[in-house]
Amino acid sequence: MALEVPPPEAIPEPPIAASFLGSGNRGFSLALLVVSVVFAIAGQFTLKAAMNEIGRIGSVEFRDPMALVAKAAKEPRLWAGLALFGISALFWLVVLSRVNLSVAYPLVGVSYILVVAIGRFVLNEEVPPLRWVGVTIIALGIATIGLSFRASNGT
Repeated sequence: MALEVPPPEAIPEPPIAASFLGSGNRGFSLALLVVSVVFAIAGQFTLKAAMNEIGRIGSVEFRDPMALVAKAAKEPRLWAGLALFGISALFWLVVLSRVNLSVAYPLVGVSYILVVAIGRFVLNEEVPPLRWVGVTIIALGIATIGLSFRASNGT
């Protein structure tokens, strides 16, 4: 049984993000971008969990590179994290086929904001004030990009 996907022009275009993304169904493109970012973030945290289990690269334990490779190959979270990144990449390819890179790539900056917040509040990592300043600058940059596209389209 094959899944039939209608062409982008057959799907009605919702008003949300209509002036924000490239040609085709903009709301659907935005959703694909969000899914790509979510999978990438999940991949980051899964890889972090794997590396916490494997240990610090460069430590005395891993003077033998083959021992490191062998231990890493046995860590299921490493493979899960790589798989999540692979899924993210597949969604990203679809996004790139539908959205201007100058819009899509800056929106990936949302992942930086979420990674720092999750790192702080879920992993209890220390996040110094200057890093929060950087996250705020990224957020303002993303908002500025969004406003620039809205202004250039007159909406």
